[in-house]
Amino acid sequence: MNAAAGIGLVAAIVVIIVAATSIRVVFQFQRGVLFRLGRVVAVREPGLNFIIPVIDQMKKVSMRIITMPIQSQGIITRDNVSVDISAVAYFRVVDARKSVVAIENVHAAIDQIAQTTLRKVVGQHTLDQALAETDAINADIRQILDTTTLEWGVEVTLVELKDIQLPDSMKRAMARQAEAEREKRAKIIAAEGESLAAAALGEASDTMMAHPLALQLRNLQTLVELGVDKNTTVVFPAPLMSAISDISGFFARESAAASAQAPQTPSNGSAAVLDGPAVLASGTTR
Repeated sequence: MNAAAGIGLVAAIVVIIVAATSIRVVFQFQRGVLFRLGRVVAVREPGLNFIIPVIDQMKKVSMRIITMPIQSQGIITRDNVSVDISAVAYFRVVDARKSVVAIENVHAAIDQIAQTTLRKVVGQHTLDQALAETDAINADIRQILDTTTLEWGVEVTLVELKDIQLPDSMKRAMARQAEAEREKRAKIIAAEGESLAAAALGEASDTMMAHPLALQLRNLQTLVELGVDKNTTVVFPAPLMSAISDISGFFARESAAASAQAPQTPSNGSAAVLDGPAVLASGTTR
């Protein structure tokens, strides 16, 4: 009786051990690659799965997107500038069977090929292109990686250049270039302003020539602006002084013309002075 109970206890323990070793739980973000006597027989979906102990083995593969930093690489660009560039790659397994069977360590393989591809692609561009056309470089790196990694059951979803380190001498040269570019823009803007100001002054001078009093009004406005600060010095612009002399000459000429046109009293039968043909006392006209 005791022997039967012992055998039953041993059998129960064996069953428990077998059940424990035959149960496999695959999480939602995983797939289970099932090997039976060394051969791949199936890819198990998430949930509770049973295997044959000793005969079957299950390799769990994560299907989530993995972030992999690409360490800084010393690269010589096409215009012979040495730069250090680091990047980051995002990839995920799309075929669990290939990722286990086709390559031994998919993470290490992608890390190595990403480094070499980064050096190759950036080396085909100049420094200005590497700084300005990062989107195109990222797309080229991703395309090259996808061509290789799809055979391993892995898809590269995104590649981004993270940091670009330039030599100090190149930084100073780029700073001088940027300063010269700013100075060029400043000079061009100043020249355009002078051109517009000259055109506006030309139109103003044409208007003043057509209306002489406009210049006098402008001179008076200038005197008013000078008087705002309670300045005791009075400035008379040269055009105003010439205008005063012109006005004085005008009055002098008018006075002389008025004196010349005044009628004179005839004496000794002489003819009167008139604005027209001389009329003699006899009435005849010469």
